[in-house]
Amino acid sequence: MGIVHAKDNSDLKMPQFGIPKAEINYDEIEESRSIPLDVPVRVDTISINGLSRTKDDIVEDATKDIFKSKNFREVLYNAHKARLKLETLSCFRNIAVHIDVSRGPKATPEGLDVTFQVKELKRVVGGVNTEVGNNEGSVVVGLRVPNAFGRGERVFVEYSYGSRKSNNFSVGAVKPLMGKYEPKISASVFQNVAEVAASGYKELERGFAVDFGLLSFANVRHNFQYKGSTRELGVLSKSSSFEVRENSGPTLKSALAHILTVDLRDDLIFPACGTLFQLNTEFAGIGGNIGFLKNDLYVQSNISVLKDVVIQGTLGGGFLKGIGNDMQIGMSDMFFLGGPLDLRGFQMRGIGPRADGDALGAEMYWSAGLHLFTPLPFRPGKGGFGDIFRTHFFVNAGNVATEKSEEKYVDQMSKNVRLSTGLGIAVRLGQMARVEINYCFPIKFSDGDQTQPGVQFGIGLQFS
Repeated sequence: MGIVHAKDNSDLKMPQFGIPKAEINYDEIEESRSIPLDVPVRVDTISINGLSRTKDDIVEDATKDIFKSKNFREVLYNAHKARLKLETLSCFRNIAVHIDVSRGPKATPEGLDVTFQVKELKRVVGGVNTEVGNNEGSVVVGLRVPNAFGRGERVFVEYSYGSRKSNNFSVGAVKPLMGKYEPKISASVFQNVAEVAASGYKELERGFAVDFGLLSFANVRHNFQYKGSTRELGVLSKSSSFEVRENSGPTLKSALAHILTVDLRDDLIFPACGTLFQLNTEFAGIGGNIGFLKNDLYVQSNISVLKDVVIQGTLGGGFLKGIGNDMQIGMSDMFFLGGPLDLRGFQMRGIGPRADGDALGAEMYWSAGLHLFTPLPFRPGKGGFGDIFRTHFFVNAGNVATEKSEEKYVDQMSKNVRLSTGLGIAVRLGQMARVEINYCFPIKFSDGDQTQPGVQFGIGLQFS
């Protein structure tokens, strides 16, 4: 929540309840002395210094709960909540909170003054940075206009180029809305180009997307999305399979999606406790010639058994069903399994139906993992650089199923289960991603699978 600093001034006449001058400092980590927190108080004034472009109503909405505080503990808690709300507006680059006894002719005996010192972002912000996802690193060049109209609006232009020859361009805007559930709406126009060597195709997608997000409860986020796009799928090389060529050509996709996320973990990269639940439901077929219903589930649970020793369990699964006789499913909409992010010990998209070496995808999959994370042996660099490393032991299992098979889905999913195990090193890259270098041992696999025994490198935010 932050750190409370208390200072006694001999020349300052304190009120009867004995609250010294206090300041919440979020940058320094030290505690000067203990102070009483359950003493009744009254917040007389809330001041916000440093506002220029930001409108009054949006900061008033973020800080109004502080006036409801009945004691000093509630003042600290509500001031912290207000600071977090102001941070989510993306209007400020620095926010400090100061709490002092109330002064002046209108001050009450138990009154406090709460002051927020803010520093607004520049009118135009640009830069070059990196992003990580799906075992791919990207360089992102962006230009954005934060707090464009004074209520947290953000306009942005971004271009990214990935290490796997993907490139993306988008222009969009984000608008936070005032309210109890922290609603936010965003819209963008985009162009994405991707080359997928494991499946022998490349795809050009152009379209627009709209997203509306809100919290229904604490840590329970909903995102309602609509995306309309044209997609052009083509062969990557002369050796691409006939099945890939058969799916080539233009398609029009119009889809609604709902993403439910419940994140109770204490950390994004190396959680010591807590659970993550994510369910993605997509319905395509509101116009266009792509039609399906798709559900994708991911669950992660973490238990700390000893200090810095964590057992992590993961479970994922998905089901895809086409709708309409005149609708089709694009190759990029299928499920693919295999690689360092889901089933280690196998190549990217190395599990499931193939044609001339090209992965075709499946309509159903499941994957599970059991992981043990421990500190490095002998704890080199403890308390500093060494804390970004973890020793990693894992067991992965999973399978896929396709409707083209004569067997039922349940039979396909229970037979020929793939299994691998191994050990390695995991490295934190800030709050951006995790890097894994593992030595893998594929134990169970089918004849058509592409295994990768030995050293395997993976980088991403979400692993199975």
